[in-house]
Amino acid sequence: MADTTNYTLPDWPRAHGGVSGRALLRQQTADFRVTELLGFEPSGDGEHDFLYVEKTGLNTPEVARELARHAGIHVAAVGYAGLKDRQAVTRQWFSVQSPPKKPPDWQALARDGVRILETGRHRRKLKRGAHRGNHFELVLRQIEAAPDKLDERLDRIANHGVPNYFGEQRFGRDASNLDLARQLFSGRRLPRERRSLALSAARSLIFNEVLAERVRAGSWNRLLPGDVANLDGSGSIFAVDALDEELERRAEALDIHPTGPLWGKGRRPAPAAEAAIAALHAELAEGLERWVDAARRPMRVRPTELRWRHEDESLVVEFALPSGAYATAVVRELVRYDD
Repeated sequence: MADTTNYTLPDWPRAHGGVSGRALLRQQTADFRVTELLGFEPSGDGEHDFLYVEKTGLNTPEVARELARHAGIHVAAVGYAGLKDRQAVTRQWFSVQSPPKKPPDWQALARDGVRILETGRHRRKLKRGAHRGNHFELVLRQIEAAPDKLDERLDRIANHGVPNYFGEQRFGRDASNLDLARQLFSGRRLPRERRSLALSAARSLIFNEVLAERVRAGSWNRLLPGDVANLDGSGSIFAVDALDEELERRAEALDIHPTGPLWGKGRRPAPAAEAAIAALHAELAEGLERWVDAARRPMRVRPTELRWRHEDESLVVEFALPSGAYATAVVRELVRYDD
């Protein structure tokens, strides 16, 4: 693979035809609001403080480091369910293993861009991916698109979903996280946080490339023989050795989805078409096989609670997505945006 220090990501194909126009996304920090949907209540007891935090202009690891500093503990004792954008106003939960001798006074935390909204206790550290999903409220400004075209496309997205691409932020600025992956796989030691970014970017690139091929073929939203299917809203997967009317009906109803690879070692062999695409990125694929276990990810996601309103030259869009899905995967099916 060529040097990816200034790698330009492909403009992966869209599923619903060309975009409806152009817009500005994140012209202001408050134009991108994310509220984490935890999906469970803290137990009320245990050794972990659970903190519901609103952050502005900071990324999740930065807030985790600030919480660890305030508590006087190592950052490894801080947990969170998902990474949230820096250029946004986001609300998410953190867990902090409380020091037994001197519990921290969380109301005394003073840090610009960090506001603690709620506190509780829980028996376990908050793990990555433990949340149910996220609710988004986005403001698209300077819209250059006909309102009726936007309405038509949003209706289609609501009914049929969108390709579940990983967002550009997964790859870092100028896709620099892919360069980190190349360094890691060539033997360079990386700090844990940067190593995680590198592995995630490598897996995301291969997944997006496999999904892009299915979008081009028009099969991103339907099952093919040999696929591995996912039951909507769950981590349950099963092999599709042969198709029947019932499976096709359930796929059309968005009850089950085809999946693509999160490349790694083990599990069932990848379908031949996926292996062929991974072979085009052999350095990344072979490196991932040394570092992580294989998994699967749905190729399709449907936003729920989708609603919108037109305001002058702006469009305000609200929707919820399951954990791991990107709001930008929805927006890119609607407009070509600059942020």
